[in-house]
Formats: sequence, structure tokens, C-alpha cells
Amino acid sequence: MKVNFFVTCLCDTVKADVAKKTVLLLEELGCEVIFPEQQGCCGQPSLNSGYIEKSKPAMKNLIQAMEINDYPIVTPAGSCGAAIKHYPDHFADEPEWQARAQKVADRLFELTQFIVKTLGIENVGARLPGRAVYHPSCSLIRKLGVREEPLRLLANVEGLTLLPIANQETCCGFGGTFSIKMAEVSGEMVTEKVRHIIDADPDYLIGADISCLLNIGGRIHREGKSIRVMHIAEVLMSR
Repeated sequence: MKVNFFVTCLCDTVKADVAKKTVLLLEELGCEVIFPEQQGCCGQPSLNSGYIEKSKPAMKNLIQAMEINDYPIVTPAGSCGAAIKHYPDHFADEPEWQARAQKVADRLFELTQFIVKTLGIENVGARLPGRAVYHPSCSLIRKLGVREEPLRLLANVEGLTLLPIANQETCCGFGGTFSIKMAEVSGEMVTEKVRHIIDADPDYLIGADISCLLNIGGRIHREGKSIRVMHIAEVLMSR
């Protein structure tokens, strides 16, 4: 199966290894990965801040980039995926672009969603001995409705034990620009999240959104804990 890869800004600039592991994983699962070169930022930061009109050039650029074919679009980021899924809402006054945005949104899948729901695979042959806490990001579970797919994949990672924590589905406090505009509140939220994680005493913290992992990982580091923070793509490529 041919698929388009939407890399996202954070993957491209901060966590390139997650992008590489995502491509390798898709290839291992029988996909031919295409990288639309015109792609850029999806506009999520400015959209989150309410600058809808100023976000439209970035949104239109991404739509055009993904119109090079009709193959599925796969991304390793729930937050960026959710932003694109809501593109049609922002073009209510531009019917042509709304239709084009809808076609792109309909073809877009978050990585774990694509593996489990489209490819029908729940065991990718990964092996990672140890204890882990999985953080379900808000964008993934609340905006995309992707809740069970990551858990099914992680349940089949050989040697990995998933640990529950208190308030597992509570926001980590990142929330895009929320962490900047409401820094003190955000700081308290991530501190509480990390306290619950530390109480479980895991070897790994696993998530499917880089932004959340950066936020939680930063707090873990400041607490002086040696918990390894991993994107689920890295876990699924562990052998």
C-alpha cells in the first residue's frame, strides 16, 4: 500500500528520529512511503491562538501538498492530525477550499490508528523489556477518538508491562499555546502528571504526541528521574 507521510514540524526539527522510525515501521508493514515535498506547518500553533485567517496560507499549502495523489496520509502526531481534521470548519466561507480540505481530512490517519484500523495489525514484532506508563494525549483521545489503538499495539510488545497511574487521561498541561499563555497553571498540571508517573516507578514513559512528551519529559528531567521518554513509533521499532 502506498501512503503519504506528513512529518510535522516537531518531528522535522526536534525529533527527527521519530520521523525516521515511523517511515521504517511503515515500510516494515508493507507500505511504500511517499513524502510530499511541498508540505509545511499545518498551522496548528496559530489556529490554537485564534488566528484563523492568518493560518489559511499554511493550511492551503498543506492541502495542495497532499493533493499530489489520493493515497492515505499518515502522521505520528495526534495534535497535528486533529488540526487537519478540522480544516473544513475553517473554510466555511470558501466552498472550493472547504471541499478540498475535506478530501484531505478524510484521507488522514494518526499512525497507530492507521496500523490497527487500516492495516489490521496489532502485533508488529516489537520487543522492549521493562515497565511503562502510557500517556494518552488530549488530541488523540478527545479530538481524534483514538484511545484503544495505541494500547493494543503496546500490549503486543514483547517484555513490556503497562502500568496504570492516577488520572491517566488528565491533560499534561501542554495544550499548544496554553502552556505559554497560562504557564503557571500548565506547570502545576505537568507537575501533578509527573508525580503520578513517578509513583508508578516505570522504566519508560510512552506517548503518541511529541509535544506532550517534550513537556512531560522536561518535568521528569527537572525531577532528576531516569525514566526514558519514548514516542510509540520508537517503541514499535524496538527489537
